[in-house]
Amino acid sequence: MTVNPCVGVWHPGAPPARERALTEAELKLCWRASEQIGPPYGPLFQLLALTGQRLKEVTGMTRAELSEDGTLWTIPGSRTKNHRTHLVPLPPLGRAIIERMARVESPNSYVFTISGKLLTGFSRAKSELNRIMATLEGRDVAAWRLHDLRRTCATGMGELGILPHIVEASLNHVSGAKAGVAGIYNVAEYAAEKKTALERWAVHVEGLVSGQPATVVNIRPAGAL
Repeated sequence: MTVNPCVGVWHPGAPPARERALTEAELKLCWRASEQIGPPYGPLFQLLALTGQRLKEVTGMTRAELSEDGTLWTIPGSRTKNHRTHLVPLPPLGRAIIERMARVESPNSYVFTISGKLLTGFSRAKSELNRIMATLEGRDVAAWRLHDLRRTCATGMGELGILPHIVEASLNHVSGAKAGVAGIYNVAEYAAEKKTALERWAVHVEGLVSGQPATVVNIRPAGAL
């Protein structure tokens, strides 16, 4: 008879869901520290905060995925978590970050790269980012992960009044309004809405970093919860 030796053994269960999002002050510190780190890691961290896309998706960005005018980034389904092709309208600030990256001739033509290779070494780069943030702030910043920039983007757009299903569409996240059967039949790309959402968030971030608050009108419908 087969016996499972783990029966009755205590296990910790699934880890609690993370809820960490950077405050506006922390996001400003992160942006300034990223500028000091310089390319390719600094600009990559900034684009993570601006677009809310996943680290692997931004790291694997190639020149071929960008439209000729640089306004649209197409992430193929082979590179997304849900295996769905994802269109990311790039705001002017995001395009400026990409345009500053040196072009490296390689088979893949990665945007963020060293010697044409897929970027790695994020633990070291993140440690350096933390160190610079602490120096700028004069004290350590509460622990956070690079993935928290995605949550920061989503939270920030929500606070600007952008509707949840547009935030999810912008981040290619399927849950809530687009989960289950609804997600199967709701195939709208929300192209115009995503463009507006990401541009509004980028304007807000730019104003935050510059110290000159941008004119960003809250678009939450009257009476919305």
